[in-house]
Amino acid sequence: QVQLVESGGGLVQAGGSLRLSCAASGRTFSGYAMGWFRQAPGKEREFVAYISRSGGNTYSADSVKGRFTISRDNAKNTVYLQMNSLKPEDTAVYYCAATSKYYIPRAPNEYLYWGQGTQVTVSS
Repeated sequence: QVQLVESGGGLVQAGGSLRLSCAASGRTFSGYAMGWFRQAPGKEREFVAYISRSGGNTYSADSVKGRFTISRDNAKNTVYLQMNSLKPEDTAVYYCAATSKYYIPRAPNEYLYWGQGTQVTVSS
């Protein structure tokens, strides 16, 4: 089992920045690749970004490419999502998740463990 707890969400104006954190506990954090997803009201959960076990490979959705950066610190058992140039359409609950897959999974059902989510609201 891996327990995940997100933090860092909040209310920000368009063009601003936020940094989300996801702290992991339980089984070996570095044994899992990690992902960030988001879900807006009335919409399906959407893939945002992925990072490999070592942190050497990352992938982002086209909608956030160039604005969001995923990173991890295995010594601190934490994965981050730096979000810059935020837009109102980025408003959603953001979730981190852990996967045992060795490719880049972008579907929610390919992730084993989930955090409770953190709300990000971007005002125009």
